Amino acid sequence: MQKREFLMKTSVAVAAAAFALAGCTTTSPSQAEKSDNAAGANTNKRREIDASVNGALDKMYASVKGSRELVNKARGVLVFPSVLQAGFIVGGEYGEGALRVGGATRGYYNTVTASFGLQIGAQSKAIIFLFMTQDALDKFQRTDGWTAGADASVALVKIGANGAVDLNTATSPVEVIVMTNAGLMANLNIEGTKVTKLNI
Repeated sequence: MQKREFLMKTSVAVAAAAFALAGCTTTSPSQAEKSDNAAGANTNKRREIDASVNGALDKMYASVKGSRELVNKARGVLVFPSVLQAGFIVGGEYGEGALRVGGATRGYYNTVTASFGLQIGAQSKAIIFLFMTQDALDKFQRTDGWTAGADASVALVKIGANGAVDLNTATSPVEVIVMTNAGLMANLNIEGTKVTKLNI
């Protein structure tokens, strides 16, 4: 009888200890673990943006004659590979990208634009800002929030009769190339587009 009681008590004690240990393993992650998870997510996000930027630049070089020469003349290039426009009457645009200076990434940014008027469905486009002067690039890098048209004079890149970028007319401090799957967009107002640095 005592043996059975002892075995019963021992079993209960072992079960209680197992539950206690299980409780220890299901505690919330430490601050260090949370920080490591966030750092890992940021690293993945940066890689994802960089890969998309490379793809957008390659596509532009292949489809827009003279674009590589224009990029080579620029002091810095801010590329938003996929800016999604969505809405019906009141809509908006959002995209994430990277600033490249001398071919190296110098920061990650997002772009937001509010839009009004009839818009049906969602559309995606690539927006490439070319900082043609050192002053324009420096002003952009000094700010956390930058708005096209308000903080710098911007102009859409013009395409010549031969279908190539007209390098002679690209004289604005900031030139802009906008591409959709259908090709280059020539008639578009880019002013009011807000760019903000991402903390990743």
